[in-house]
Amino acid sequence: MRILHTSDWHIGRSFHGHSTLDALGGVLEELAGQVRDHQVDVVIVAGDIFDSSTPAAGAYTLLTNVLQAIRAAGAQIVLTSGNHDSAARLGFQAAFLGQAGVHVITQPLSVGQPVTIEDDSGPVHFYGVPYLEPALVRHLWPEAQMRTQEQAMRHAMSLIAADRQQRGGRSVAIAHCFAAGVEPTPQLEREVRQDLAQGRLDVVPLIDLAGPDYVALGHIHGRATLDERIRYCGAPLHYSFGEGHKPRGSWLVDIDASGQLDVSWLDLPVPRRLTTLRGTLQDLLDNTEYDAHTNDWVCAVLTDPTPQTEPMRKLQARFPFCATIQPDPDRTDTGPARTYRDRVRKGASDAQLAGDFLELVRAGDGAEEEERQLLAEVISEYRAGAQA
Repeated sequence: MRILHTSDWHIGRSFHGHSTLDALGGVLEELAGQVRDHQVDVVIVAGDIFDSSTPAAGAYTLLTNVLQAIRAAGAQIVLTSGNHDSAARLGFQAAFLGQAGVHVITQPLSVGQPVTIEDDSGPVHFYGVPYLEPALVRHLWPEAQMRTQEQAMRHAMSLIAADRQQRGGRSVAIAHCFAAGVEPTPQLEREVRQDLAQGRLDVVPLIDLAGPDYVALGHIHGRATLDERIRYCGAPLHYSFGEGHKPRGSWLVDIDASGQLDVSWLDLPVPRRLTTLRGTLQDLLDNTEYDAHTNDWVCAVLTDPTPQTEPMRKLQARFPFCATIQPDPDRTDTGPARTYRDRVRKGASDAQLAGDFLELVRAGDGAEEEERQLLAEVISEYRAGAQA
């Protein structure tokens, strides 16, 4: 059986205020073409179909079009809900869709009950594990300890193992979680980065995922091979500049009659490259080396020691798709730090106080001559008004 493993479509997500619907639609249309060209039997979507639990109408339209295209290309579809999805909304009409070859798994109590699809070598059992939030599902299995997602996934995989033992045959598990072995790199899903930073990430050990012939994971936006049988495919579209250097695509998985795998990678097109450019504002505007990035999504890291005037307007005149600016000033001030008391010392003139304030907020860069003249004029006008 030939399987295409994809995940984390995040239909409806914006990119720095820009809609991604058209770009994602084009990429998923290409994915449907790969299904046809490679004669894929089953497409797996491992969670986070939508970016929001309350998707806009356009997101539903895109999903409907993509599912129709994949079915028209000849593949059945097995998809599960992720932490971004509303299980109730995504699972609406799941029973009806299953009869049409689109198997939507969103109910926790369905864990351990496979979707079985036959090929010439017999059945393949697809065990979907919707995203399990311990606080919301622990009442379903009161006999199991379920305070963390690790414990929830361990219990889910035990239910799958028990069913596999009874049924036999080939099996595929589908889950949306953070598995041990994934590096905490910038392309991680944004909630995962927050969990890592706050030290409260539930990591699922690989031993808990062992057993099925293949484990298709979602949640991480970069591809990763944790084991020959346990993989992340990542998102089909770049959703942050930290992901910009990561390939986009899907795993093409062949499972033979004995459960042996042959896995290869299928690249998906990148509608618009993501580029991070670093330098002073003037350098980014004038340097001809950056001409190749005119049509890229651009993150501009500005090294100017002081804030610049209207930097986004100026950058977008050269880079129409400049999406964000990150100040990272290069400063050479190595003098001793001065306390706030030093800066507002008794006896300092108004001009000195204003100059010290500018030096403070600019991390060592005081007022220039033109600015000193302007400050002197403002102070003089203020004093004249106070005396009137």
